[in-house]
Amino acid sequence: MTEPVAFDTHKFVKRLTENGFTQQQAEVLADEQVNLLNSNLATKADIEKLTPKTKTDIEQAGRGIRADIEQAGRAIRADIENLRLDILAAIAATKAELLRWILGALIVQGGLVVALVKLL
Repeated sequence: MTEPVAFDTHKFVKRLTENGFTQQQAEVLADEQVNLLNSNLATKADIEKLTPKTKTDIEQAGRGIRADIEQAGRAIRADIENLRLDILAAIAATKAELLRWILGALIVQGGLVVALVKLL
């Protein structure tokens, strides 16, 4: 911490003494409060020192996220292409099966027609 935080110790001591603290208790408590504030709060200068590193960290995280998104996009496109190929294969298999059934049905119909013609 480079500079102390503004804290009105006089007002703090006055308020404590008005509410039952002795002058000595209020002053000790005010000193400890100032020490606590100055040792645990970041100042504007502290934040400004960290800003360039924070910006760098954010940029690096952004690059990593973009790379992850691109990789996920490639994986998704590959999955979609595999699904497309699977669907085309299923359609081709279904076409072949239908053709076999239609051809079989035509042969049976032809046989029935020939049998009926022979009977008449």
